[in-house]
Amino acid sequence: MSVFQGIWVPVVTPFQDGAIDFGGLQRLVGHLLERHVAGIMVCTTTGEAASLSRPEQLAVLDAVLQQVPAQRVVMGLSGNNQIELLQFQEEVLKRPVAGLLVPAPSYIRPSQAGLEAFFRTVADASSAPVILYDIPYRTGVTFEQATLLNIVSHPRIQAIKDCGGNLGNTLALLASGEVDVLCGEDQQIFNALCLGASGAIAASAHVQTERFVALWHQVRDNQLAEARATFFQLLPLINTMFIEPNPAPVKAALALEGLIGSELRAPMQRASDRVIAQLKQL
Repeated sequence: MSVFQGIWVPVVTPFQDGAIDFGGLQRLVGHLLERHVAGIMVCTTTGEAASLSRPEQLAVLDAVLQQVPAQRVVMGLSGNNQIELLQFQEEVLKRPVAGLLVPAPSYIRPSQAGLEAFFRTVADASSAPVILYDIPYRTGVTFEQATLLNIVSHPRIQAIKDCGGNLGNTLALLASGEVDVLCGEDQQIFNALCLGASGAIAASAHVQTERFVALWHQVRDNQLAEARATFFQLLPLINTMFIEPNPAPVKAALALEGLIGSELRAPMQRASDRVIAQLKQL
């Protein structure tokens, strides 16, 4: 069985006075591990990787690897300068990780052939499994179904974080058997798991983590009525987490729980009073 099963949390990066709050990060990761998440994803969109320098990203990864077994840690790897990206990939892979989460290069909008060449190059250069991150509303580029199926046939591309919003592509990936499909849209977790997704990468699972983990177990064990009830219990939280740009509501919720502060790096802004009031009700 692949390691890419269950509920993975794309952990936020806590800040204090503009610097990474490593104490808060350690506290948060410990909290998530106690609630039996499958693994931790570092330096993702939710982790504000775009606001971190490369040395800061490595520092966050190193801190998490001190606390979490390597087979439960995935590192985000993104950028639109392919030469620099490959150099950074080499540095990351000096550490033991379960895999790399790689989106298409943003802003450039390569052709379908360009996408295939990019992922083939990254996968060829990787000693760790690669998770393709399909998120067109952030990268500006959409995968055609044939392109996706060609890319995931690479033996080192073992999973996909599916945020593409295209049910046909999702079904084709599930039917192919080439990769594990990890749901990346929190509102779609229940139906994705029922269709055969192996798990989810869920920002919302920072909060009420036990329920997200229970949902995965219930679907796995074919307890679908119970799973549906669990999902609808989680849905108000999921909806609130995305009222404003991620990860502001997530950090606000974690601050309410006393785990970390709610600080983000500009131009991201803290959650509004309206969102905080809704989170308090939840």
